Amino acid sequence: MQRQALGFLFGLIAVIFAGTAVAAVLGAGNSAKGWVIAAASLALAAWLGSLAASAFRRR
Repeated sequence: MQRQALGFLFGLIAVIFAGTAVAAVLGAGNSAKGWVIAAASLALAAWLGSLAASAFRRR
């Protein structure tokens, strides 16, 4: 049960980071700062998404 709770938590945080990445891309324009934030947010979303997926796998 606790692994599923962690999976949901990591999944929710990954969705939030993905939304941050989308917002940063849309607002970046020609600013390099926005693209750096978008890349970092996307990397964190991918990492937390993989943690969420591994929490839902059965052993």
